Amino acid sequence: MNRRDFIKTTAVGVGATAALDAMPAAPAAAAMLDDAAKPAPGTVTASIAQHPEMKYRPLGRTGEAVSLVGMGGFHLARPGGMTNAEAIRVVHAGLDAGINFCDNCWDYNGGESEVRLGRALSQEGYRNKTFLMTKIDGRTAKAAMGQIETSLRRLQTDHLDLLQFHEIIRMDDPERVFAGGGALEAVLRAREQGMLRYIGFTGHKSPKIHAHMFAVAQAHDFHFDTVQMPLNIMDAHFDSFEQMVVPIAVAAGTGIIGMKAFGDDFILKSRVMPPIQMLQYPMGLPISLQVTGIDSMPILHQALEAVRSFTPPTAEFRDALLARSAEIGRTGATEHYKISPHFDGTGKNPQWLTQV
Repeated sequence: MNRRDFIKTTAVGVGATAALDAMPAAPAAAAMLDDAAKPAPGTVTASIAQHPEMKYRPLGRTGEAVSLVGMGGFHLARPGGMTNAEAIRVVHAGLDAGINFCDNCWDYNGGESEVRLGRALSQEGYRNKTFLMTKIDGRTAKAAMGQIETSLRRLQTDHLDLLQFHEIIRMDDPERVFAGGGALEAVLRAREQGMLRYIGFTGHKSPKIHAHMFAVAQAHDFHFDTVQMPLNIMDAHFDSFEQMVVPIAVAAGTGIIGMKAFGDDFILKSRVMPPIQMLQYPMGLPISLQVTGIDSMPILHQALEAVRSFTPPTAEFRDALLARSAEIGRTGATEHYKISPHFDGTGKNPQWLTQV
């Protein structure tokens, strides 16, 4: 079997190829704002009780339903932030409040973010209340498999619900992932072995790179289940993921995971609007969920209030919000992840791309 056929036959998991054609077409943008997501039988989230004060949306065409806000992994062990015990309490409180999506990454804080999340999920059955995602940096099959195995140990689980290729931030990253002996080979085999269920990718540098990743995947007859990207009140004005990548993902039926509503704190410091409005802006887009860093109980409560009080915006209200951010947004000055190496972990540590 040639490489193209190998990828095509394993792209939706062992024995599931026929299910891909049976799935519904990608939902329209308006439908994505409908919070009455009904997971298909047998999905992970079908067995997780939905909290009455949380809103849920479909995760692309996977059949899963995820909370409108997800718990970011980096802040669980951010230097100078929470203690281990505090991080565990925050994770438990978030899951008890209806958040069912946990984000993480193999490289976050030297692995401590995964370790802390693993401790939290190992207690009192919390793993069974969680749609668990982590990311890997490896671009070779060997590095990818090693990082997956390390993440599983840290997270104290036998499988991931979603594995994403992290920091697709260079124009040749897609070719490296899809190359013979590249990371995708290991990820597909890991899925065949039951180590993970869905596959996606993330990045923050340029929407052109995201678009290229979709194009390379299409050339290999491969469908990404999810894509993660910066979506916020500033992005719409400058080299915009919202304008270039969101339509591609919607058309493909790929679940959209937003991030960087506050741009670390660079967007937050602009004070163009209150934090809750900043967090709610991407919720008005056809996303599945917005991941946000939560490093204290007050910040958790802020995220929960943003979801509780969110209603789909009118076109007029959305235009008014964009007008408030337009002047600074057009400069790109608050989106350091696009215009500087500030957020480029694999740029500062290129060995992570090949490290086992």
